[in-house]
Amino acid sequence: MTVKRKPPALQQKKEEVNRKAALWIGGSIALFILAVSALIVWAQL
Repeated sequence: MTVKRKPPALQQKKEEVNRKAALWIGGSIALFILAVSALIVWAQL
């Protein structure tokens, strides 16, 4: 009698977490660049 194995569900979750992490990191960097450039423009006034 053989035991049926379930396909690993961790791979799908890991990909999803990585996608969310990449979005958060990308958004944070974009916001940081926007804030720094806004401060530079404001300092020039």
